[in-house]
Amino acid sequence: MSQRFSGKTVVITGACRGIGAGIAERFAQEGANLVMASNDLERVTFTAEQLAREYSVEALALAIDVTCESDIEKLYREAHERFGSIDVSVQNAGIITIDHFDKMPRADFDKVLQVNTTGVWLGCREAAKYMVKQGSGRLINTSSGQGRQGFIYTPHYAASKMGVIGITQSLALELARHNITVNAFCPGIIESEMWDYNDRVWGEILSTDEKRYGKGELMAEWVQNIPLRRAGKPSDVAGLVAFLASDDAAYLTGQSINIDGGLIMS
Repeated sequence: MSQRFSGKTVVITGACRGIGAGIAERFAQEGANLVMASNDLERVTFTAEQLAREYSVEALALAIDVTCESDIEKLYREAHERFGSIDVSVQNAGIITIDHFDKMPRADFDKVLQVNTTGVWLGCREAAKYMVKQGSGRLINTSSGQGRQGFIYTPHYAASKMGVIGITQSLALELARHNITVNAFCPGIIESEMWDYNDRVWGEILSTDEKRYGKGELMAEWVQNIPLRRAGKPSDVAGLVAFLASDDAAYLTGQSINIDGGLIMS
């Protein structure tokens, strides 16, 4: 694999598992300095050390809460002090809960918006401070298929991911003059712990409400609706993110790209 990110510094939030870990591995394969952040310090440290050993790269692991301004400031300050630049920042940390809208606790609604939307804005804001000074950079934000199309029992999650697309477009306009591109990606069904949770909880609710799903049947049905007939892998998403971070995407900004096997075509 090419070393096109050798000497580049890539910051990734939500990097200890799933899509975030897959993105980190792809950048490690291509020689980047990694700054991996998560609220699970033990797990993100383990993942960072594993990637550093396997791919002979530098990796810094930090524990942060993406909704905390001081944590975000610390993340980018330490990344810059360690490596001297912030070339790519991937705002990936995200959470989901699933419930009937009229039973959903206000605290769940607020938390999902805080992590998924406010967390993306805070990360972009802090990363951009360094990128403006450099005169270049790539901001890449994790949205979702629900950033395109809402879904049952997750109005707060859909709102949070639609908000990510709005942030992406707005910042792309504002930061273009500094040679900073801002793009988002919208994953569909991806093999991950989050989708294990989705399959279980959505399945439980739909089994009760509609009397049509047995254990494990929901995800199988959804995957059959994907034109490519399979769930995605973190590595599928990571390939797109690496492209968005590369010189090949230098003329691409303000875009939100579906990566879902053709599930949503728009």
